[in-house]
Amino acid sequence: MTTDLHGPLAAYAARLHTTIGDRHHVASPLGAWLLLALAAATGPDRADRPLAEALTDALGTDLASAAATARALLDAPHPLVASATALWHRPGQGDGGPADWRAALPTTTEVGALPDQAGLDAWAREHTLGLIERFPLNVGPDVVLALASALATRISWAEPFDVADARAFGADSPWARRLRRALRTPDHGHRCAIATTPEAGEVITHAASAQVDDGGGLVVLSVAAAPQVPAADVLAAAYRISAGAADGAQPAGHRSLFDLPLGDAPLWTVREERVRTRARDGREERHTAVLPCWSARSEHDLTGPALGFAAASATLAKALALPVRSFEARQVAMARFGRYGFEAAAVTGMFGLTSLPPEGVRRTAELRFGHPYAVVAVATDRRSDGTTGPWHGVPVFSAWIAEPEELPDADA
Repeated sequence: MTTDLHGPLAAYAARLHTTIGDRHHVASPLGAWLLLALAAATGPDRADRPLAEALTDALGTDLASAAATARALLDAPHPLVASATALWHRPGQGDGGPADWRAALPTTTEVGALPDQAGLDAWAREHTLGLIERFPLNVGPDVVLALASALATRISWAEPFDVADARAFGADSPWARRLRRALRTPDHGHRCAIATTPEAGEVITHAASAQVDDGGGLVVLSVAAAPQVPAADVLAAAYRISAGAADGAQPAGHRSLFDLPLGDAPLWTVREERVRTRARDGREERHTAVLPCWSARSEHDLTGPALGFAAASATLAKALALPVRSFEARQVAMARFGRYGFEAAAVTGMFGLTSLPPEGVRRTAELRFGHPYAVVAVATDRRSDGTTGPWHGVPVFSAWIAEPEELPDADA
């Protein structure tokens, strides 16, 4: 099945990155979107209309299509992208709803009793190649429902970068003064372009591909615009261009170097020289790029109204007949981009919370048996039919304790 996810996911990514802002960060819109799709899979027919509309709006597609897309992705794992999802609930809770909600989930989704914190952390490590150490939420006594997704990749470039002096970033770049070395594209294997986009104007692009043996690949696309262009617009342009990146297509709005003036521009320098070329019209174009190594580790609050988790929590509560009163949702993500490869991981979690008892005052008494006292051993004799037998309530042994003994070392 070919999924038509790019449009809905690009729209969701715009919402997510807008809430995060322009600070240095990494995120997985897909990881968050998958959780919403799992909520949709549990039974959109059972969600009331306002909830269904809110969830549909966040997903960018109808609930049935979102659920089918999630099943297609998760039940046919990508060779380079580890993926996992889970839906947990408190033992003895979550069994009161219709029985068919489990069947609607992807077959790979783990369903069962809510783990403790150590179990949640272990799940995060196991399904992110060890890149994420802890689950993004802390489980407490008020958690009755948990939904989780994990995505991870660790790849080597098909063609590693060369190394350049960081001054290659240009005199106007603050990174040229902060760094000593940069990454330069090799002669072959990386794709670069200059393009005009409706979101960010003129941009430069770079795409590096993973080294693969089995046909499944991964392309990491980098897109830069002029420094004054807002981050949200550059990210939107990057998502637009990424639609064709998997097929190696030139970005829409691609600019020929022969349509650009020679010399320096804010994002590039164009030079011309006489060469031997087999280009059909005798005009050969060649791009190189200079990029920095980078890494990021981020945590994101996903409770904002535009992100859909309020509707997802309420939908799941109805499907599972759980007493959910509020929710928490967070994502933790990391990524590292270097000369020889790329790695990234994200764990997204949502908790459905029940109301705790009202706050009051508790007294605790510690009782001290520090002088002689009495002991009586009383038999119990309850039968399976609810009646009691003749031994029930009979004191069998009694004692007066006046000479205590030390606890044996073996029992200490």
